[in-house]
Amino acid sequence: MKKILFMLFLVAVVTSCRGNESNNVDQEQYKRYKVKSGIVEYKTTIVGKVLGSKISGSGVQYLYFKNYGALELKEEISSQTSVMKFFGKEKKETTKSHTMVKIEGGKNYIVDFENEKITGGNIPGAMFIEEGKDAAETGEDMMIAMGGEKIGNESFKGYNCEVWTLMGAKQWLYKGVVLKLEMNTLGISTVTEAVSVNFDVSVPDNKFELPNYKVEEAQDYLGSSEFDEGLEGMDDEMDKIAKMSYKDWKKAVQENDEEMREMSDEELRQTYDMIQKMIKMKRGN
Repeated sequence: MKKILFMLFLVAVVTSCRGNESNNVDQEQYKRYKVKSGIVEYKTTIVGKVLGSKISGSGVQYLYFKNYGALELKEEISSQTSVMKFFGKEKKETTKSHTMVKIEGGKNYIVDFENEKITGGNIPGAMFIEEGKDAAETGEDMMIAMGGEKIGNESFKGYNCEVWTLMGAKQWLYKGVVLKLEMNTLGISTVTEAVSVNFDVSVPDNKFELPNYKVEEAQDYLGSSEFDEGLEGMDDEMDKIAKMSYKDWKKAVQENDEEMREMSDEELRQTYDMIQKMIKMKRGN
């Protein structure tokens, strides 16, 4: 999880474009898929072992979208069970999760069912869409910059999918829509795959309705004056990083960052390579 969050931070910093705020982006640029609408139902299976504990889980997920993904709602209901043995006795613990996220234009709304509230705010990625490209094209550029690789095409559920790998994950994409995802992390295997797929269909408006909870606006750090001030020296900082060897960069980032010190050499090397690729992409190299 640390690595994924760090990657997202780097995407935000390196590829951001000042002045391209979400409310100035043409609506056509919010197109995230190359299919107009869809209703997809998924199932998730989790199995594995961690520190002697057996992990198993399952879940269902629903995806509804219109306008090529500019309007979208995802809902997931899942449970995960851990079984541990102590001195011949078995202890079982089950956790349940219910999540819902709605995307509408350049904003997203995250539902917290436990506390009965909704957090709304600008999507950070909306301000990174490059001029002349839509969200789908920019997303693919970012995935390649982070080391993602298209390894071929395969048929899944009757759809000709592009197969991509990225940091141990493998996903099957049909016109930008994920139909299958496989991940292996710390001995835990997670497989999410579509069980029902319907594209270019009429999606009822009630599929995009959120619970009647209070909506709280999240602070827009990326649009704040503090963030703008931080961007002023970004070109100089990128110049410094671009000239650093892996050894020098590793020493610099680990000096005052405990989480970076906890990362393996392989993870650090992947992160360093990713940063260099993203700097080149930012400069148009």
